[in-house]
Amino acid sequence: MPSFPYETVDVFTDRPFGGNQLAVFTDARGLSDAQMQSLAAEMNYSETTFVLPPDDPAHDARVRIFTRAHEMPFAGHPNVGTAFVLARHGRDRGGVLRFEEIAGLVEVKVARDAAGTVTGATIAAPQALTKSIELPADAIAACAGLSPSDIVVTNHRPVRASVGVFFVLAEVTLEALSRATPDLSRFRAVRDSTPGLEGRFSLFLYARDGASDIRARMFAPISGTWEDPATGSASATVAALLLSLGSQDDASFTLTQGVEMGRPSLLHLTARRGEDGIRATVGGSCAQMFRGEALL
Repeated sequence: MPSFPYETVDVFTDRPFGGNQLAVFTDARGLSDAQMQSLAAEMNYSETTFVLPPDDPAHDARVRIFTRAHEMPFAGHPNVGTAFVLARHGRDRGGVLRFEEIAGLVEVKVARDAAGTVTGATIAAPQALTKSIELPADAIAACAGLSPSDIVVTNHRPVRASVGVFFVLAEVTLEALSRATPDLSRFRAVRDSTPGLEGRFSLFLYARDGASDIRARMFAPISGTWEDPATGSASATVAALLLSLGSQDDASFTLTQGVEMGRPSLLHLTARRGEDGIRATVGGSCAQMFRGEALL
């Protein structure tokens, strides 16, 4: 009976039982697409990754990312956690890993402490910031169980944006953030009435807490994630979006998520203007949790 080893880590935290859980299958050769999807559903984390040999030997791995329900072109905490696991196995090259993914090439810089122990990673999102549709503030408020006045539209209206995978980003008041509660029927109604969402709707709410501190929550109940404790790809998109609203060349932010879930997460974000648009990074620490194998 074939066996497939995996490890789990908590991502965007420096201690167990915080951050966002991730399962990493470190050698997924021999697994079919259907088996990967079934394993991700079985693990029941927001995402599970499967590591395969790269198509280009100049890169380090091809990484496939699955939620409970579908494959993702890119995601933040799965890349940080996968890099953490692989680097602890000595699979990085001089502190760098390059992952081939549907959204493009993801370059990862491994973080180590003074003793040389791997502690986390920082990833560069594979695409520059893109924005598509804006959505009505009252509809987004209803999806989150809030009032339209809780949505802050001074800087931007709720907008669908991406640096590799799309989210709807909406700024809310700091007080309203803790009150947000997803309404599945409203999520479905907005998805079904908005062709520009292309059948998927994940809502990232954020509140400014000073010049560089951000608090956030993410809801994707349609795809099975009622709330996510740390959403690196959406956080990187917010950093890029905020930079796009001003005239600075670069910016950095600290984002806290997962507090309401009892899984506090800390994400470090940067954004910079480049020749091809605004690029973003997201990084943080990881905590090693379990090891096992799937027998299929």
